Amino acid sequence: MNGSPRQTRRTIGTRAVNPIGLGCMNIVWGYGLLPAPEDCAKLLDRAIDRGYDHLDTARIYGLGKSEELIGQTLRGRRERFYLASKTGIRVDGEKRHSDSRPEFIRAALEESLRLLRTDHIDLYYLHRRDFTVPIEESVGALADLVQEGKIGGIGLSEMSAETLRRAHATHPITAMQTEYSLWTRQVEIAVLDTCRELGVTMVAFSPLGRGALGGGLRDPGALPESDLRRTMPRFQHDHWPRNLSALDRFFALAAEAGVTPAQLALAWVLSRGEHIVAIPGTTSIAHMEENIAAAELAIDPAVLDRAGRIISPETISGPRYPPHMQRSIDTEEYA
Repeated sequence: MNGSPRQTRRTIGTRAVNPIGLGCMNIVWGYGLLPAPEDCAKLLDRAIDRGYDHLDTARIYGLGKSEELIGQTLRGRRERFYLASKTGIRVDGEKRHSDSRPEFIRAALEESLRLLRTDHIDLYYLHRRDFTVPIEESVGALADLVQEGKIGGIGLSEMSAETLRRAHATHPITAMQTEYSLWTRQVEIAVLDTCRELGVTMVAFSPLGRGALGGGLRDPGALPESDLRRTMPRFQHDHWPRNLSALDRFFALAAEAGVTPAQLALAWVLSRGEHIVAIPGTTSIAHMEENIAAAELAIDPAVLDRAGRIISPETISGPRYPPHMQRSIDTEEYA
């Protein structure tokens, strides 16, 4: 393991943060067996103690449970972390759809403030593009909330470079959050460079390939029925054997470099630009501590380059989302 030490702080808007933040989806929803609330509270407490100062949540995560857990657990430590949440997805029973109307945005924010037990959210995202509402109208509503002091900055999630430019022309955008990892690189088509040009922070979610790059998943068929990955093509039998073959080569490279697979994957994402921060999620305190240590590692650029050739759009099989989920995504896609 060689190379220059990493920059230990990066910025979101005007706030300096650790390059590794904590994604707070799977503590209440999405992957694997859910931990007990008291175990989630221990993880959040330990994360703050360990140096995490950027927590990312959303209303849809457990239908408010993630926000509520953060509010209950960290209410006396609010000044110690940069808080991000999201709106723009309406849940009606079993149905979900995008809703970025100004009245929905405002009502959702008030409920998030209540659940989070705070009077402001540092960064508030539109979780998905609502194709029935002009992006300028939605961003205008968020700009009003900035003026009122209820949110500090405006974010977009899973949106294209064109949408970002339109939004940014209405009000400065603080961050774009999109899936970005060794095995998901759609942002490299246009969004990554557009963020750099406009001074927008790129927030990489699922930087560990939804757990695939961490080294602990061998058989997706053994995942619980409720696990979101069971619906995602890359984890299904038509694609997983090829993907696992590439992953095994990546795991061998990490061992050769003297780091964990997760640390190598995170270091690769951070190496793609100084305007990038990553928000891996976990329910494990050990993994949480392993992840944040990646920001402090100095890994030989040649190793990072090899990692990027072993795991790439050319070596990974299958789209990232099934068709019904892809329809809500505004990002550019490889042909």
